[in-house]
Amino acid sequence: MADTKREIERKYEATDATRLPDLSRVAGVARVVQRGVTELDAVYYDTADLRLAAHSLTLRRRTGGADEGWHLKFPVATGIRDELQEPLADTLPRSFAGLLRSRLRHTEPAPVVRLLSSRDVQHLTDTDGTLLAEVSVDTVRAERLAGEGTGATATWTEIEVELADGGAPAFLDAVEKRLRKAGVRPSDSPSKLARALSETTPVREGERRTEEDPQTAGDHVLAYVRKQIRTIVDLDPAVRRDLPDSVHKMRVATRRLRSAFKTYRKILDREVTDPVGAELKWLAGELGVDRDQEVLDKRLGDRTEALPATLVLGPVRGRLQVWSAARRSGSRRRIIDVLDGKRYLDLLDTLDALSDDPPLRPAASRAPGKALPRAVLKDYGKLARRMEHALEHPPGPERDEAMHEARKAAKRARYAGEAARPALGRPAKRFARRVKAVQSLLGDHQDSVVARDALRTLAVQAHAAGETTFTWGLLYGREEATAEARERELPEVWARASDPVLRADLKH
Repeated sequence: MADTKREIERKYEATDATRLPDLSRVAGVARVVQRGVTELDAVYYDTADLRLAAHSLTLRRRTGGADEGWHLKFPVATGIRDELQEPLADTLPRSFAGLLRSRLRHTEPAPVVRLLSSRDVQHLTDTDGTLLAEVSVDTVRAERLAGEGTGATATWTEIEVELADGGAPAFLDAVEKRLRKAGVRPSDSPSKLARALSETTPVREGERRTEEDPQTAGDHVLAYVRKQIRTIVDLDPAVRRDLPDSVHKMRVATRRLRSAFKTYRKILDREVTDPVGAELKWLAGELGVDRDQEVLDKRLGDRTEALPATLVLGPVRGRLQVWSAARRSGSRRRIIDVLDGKRYLDLLDTLDALSDDPPLRPAASRAPGKALPRAVLKDYGKLARRMEHALEHPPGPERDEAMHEARKAAKRARYAGEAARPALGRPAKRFARRVKAVQSLLGDHQDSVVARDALRTLAVQAHAAGETTFTWGLLYGREEATAEARERELPEVWARASDPVLRADLKH
C-alpha cells in the first residue's frame, strides 16, 4: 500500500523581486532554518481530455528532493489534499492504477505537463526545534507536452507554506497575516498543475465557458442524476483505500440514483433507465455485503457495552466476535474485485453515456414547478398506502414486515424531495426532512427486528455450548422494548409528515 500523508498548504503569488519577511516574528516561531535550494523535475500525467485535472486530481512522477517518486493527490478540502507516494519507477504503480480506475477506465494516462522547479526552502521551528511549517519560494517553468498548446511554456514564481504533520491549521493563519503585511497575496491557482494548464491553453477569441442554471424539469433531474454519478466515481478511490464510511456513502449514491430513475420516469425514459437501475441494484447489493453486518455488529456491541458488568454473564463479547467473523465473507477483497471487474466498469461507462445523452421524455421540457411536485407526491402516495397498511396491523411479524416496506417507500419519497429541492425550495426541504424522520424511525425499528433475530441465534449457540443465555435474553428484551417504543412514536411522526399543508406547499 502506498504511503499516505495529509498535505495542508497555502500558495501565494510572488515575483523574482519578492522577498520573504522575517517569519521568526510569527507567533510560535523560534527559528527560521535555511534548508537550501533543491531542483525538482516533475512530469504530470492525465488523459487526453484531462479527466484527472477536471476532478482536481494530481498524478506525477518527480525526481529530485527527498520524496522523489510517484505522487497521487486527492482533494479533501480547500488547501488540503491526501498525498499518496510510491517509489520511483518507469511505469505507473499498480496501486495508483487501481485508485484511478473509475476515472481512467480503459485509458492509459500520458504525460501532459512538465514542471521544472527551483525550490528555496526554509523551516519554521519552535523552541524545541520541532518543525512547524515548511516555507518555499519556487521558481517554476512549465512546458505543455500534449493537447491544446503543446510546446507552449509558462514561467512564474510562487510561495508555498506547508503545515508540518500534526500541526495546527491556525498556525497557517498567523504566517499568512505576516505575509500579507509584507504585500504577499494568496495565489488564484489551487495547484501548480492547474496554473500550468491554464497558462499554456490557448484562449479563443469570444470563447465563453459558462454553465447555465437549470430551467426545465429535465434540467433539474439531470443535475441530480449527474451529481450521484459523480459521487459514485469520486468515492471509488476512497472505497479502495478503505476510508471511513466510504462504502456506505457510495451505496447511498447508487440508491439515490436508482430511486431518481423510478421517481422521475415521466422525465427519463424507463426503457433506458430500468436496465441501468438493475445494475445499480446489483452494485448496492455488493457494497452492502459487509455494511449490513457492520451496522449489526455496532448495534449489538453498543448494547452489550451499555450493560452493567454484573449483567454480562458468560463469554458474551467473545461469542459476538466469533459470530461476526464467521458471517464476514472476506468482503474487503470482494469489494475490490467488484470495482476491478468488467461489470462495474461497464456500468460506469453506461452512466457516462446516459449523462452525456440523457433519454429525455416530453415532460422534461415542462416547468419544474409542475412536473416535479407531481412526481414527489406520487411517491408520497405510495408511502401513505404502505403506512396505512402498517398501522392497521397489530404488533407482530406481519406488522414488522409492513413497517419495513413502508421504510423503503419513505426512503424513496425522501430522495424525491431532496432531488426537487433546488427547484422547489423550502417546501421540498420541509417535506424531505419530515419524511426522513419517518424513515429514521422505521429504520431503527427494522434494525431492532434484525438484531432480535441475531440475538436468538446467538442464544441458541450459547445454549448448545453449555453457556448461560441470561445476557442474550436480556438484550433481546431490550430490543423488544426499543421496537415497541418506535411503534408508539410512529403515529405522531407520521402525522407531521402527512400534514396536508406540507403537500399543498409543494404545488405552489
